[in-house]
Amino acid sequence: MFNGAFAILVLWLLVDLFWFLCRPRDIVMRRICAWLNVFAIIGGFWIFYGVEHLGGGIAPWFITLNWINVIIAGLQFYYGYQRRY
Repeated sequence: MFNGAFAILVLWLLVDLFWFLCRPRDIVMRRICAWLNVFAIIGGFWIFYGVEHLGGGIAPWFITLNWINVIIAGLQFYYGYQRRY
């Protein structure tokens, strides 16, 4: 379960970054991806802290990936919901 969740989160990160960088003016997609990122973050931290895993392996990469998703979600919320006058 841990390795499968890691693979799904990596795939989501790649898709999310693709949309974030290739469609900079698509505000609706940015908002949708930001909310999907919130669900990915909740799931990622829930799996990381809820599943028993060994200290080595992909565990450090998994938590790093979760924090990268937090930063990207913050940027997407900021640019998706900022007011432009």
